[in-house]
Amino acid sequence: MGLLGAALDLVLPQRCAGCDGADGLLCAACAALLDGPAGVSPPRPVPPGLPRPWAVAAYTGAVRRMIVAHKERGRTGLARPLGAGLAAAVLAAARDAEGPVLLVPVPSSRASVRRRGHDPTLRLARAAAREAARAGTAVSVARVLAHRRRVADQAGLTAAERAANLAGALTAQHDLRGATVIVVDDVITTGATLAEAARALRAGGARVRAAAVVAATRRYGEGSGAGGSRSL
Repeated sequence: MGLLGAALDLVLPQRCAGCDGADGLLCAACAALLDGPAGVSPPRPVPPGLPRPWAVAAYTGAVRRMIVAHKERGRTGLARPLGAGLAAAVLAAARDAEGPVLLVPVPSSRASVRRRGHDPTLRLARAAAREAARAGTAVSVARVLAHRRRVADQAGLTAAERAANLAGALTAQHDLRGATVIVVDDVITTGATLAEAARALRAGGARVRAAAVVAATRRYGEGSGAGGSRSL
């Protein structure tokens, strides 16, 4: 929908992207779901190499609808409130960091950028950096990861299948020796994407401090029983 959705937003009355129950981009109740505080929210099982992931919300209900509306339906105005939520996760992840911190967004494929009309994760990373600056923490966005091969659609794959699908799929395009990095995405599900991004960044010389996302899926790994991931 991409550019068409953004254009329609300019001429048609908007309804809350979270609940569809009020006029405007987000109602107060839905916006409050992004207020945090941030917490460490690993999936179960934790994939090898996953940096500590921070999130501000659970990927369910209104929060899920907001993220899908931003990513797939061209509601690009949601970048600011979603970016503010991501900034809370970034600030928690960057606490006590020494020196400058780079936010590295998980890259979208060229095909998905063309289809959507924008790169949603890059847009959120830039919004989060602006919010972090307002809070007094200077972070920069570095667009350094790229796909080195195609990957299959992740929908419906198990954690092990996602890890195999993504293994070796990303590469760092620049020398990152000495850089302190927080890798960012909108959602963490199995953690396979963030683990692969961290692997590529480490191969490029970066110190991967943590991961930061807006929302975490409440996921219980195969055979993990009732003690699965932290609920936000």
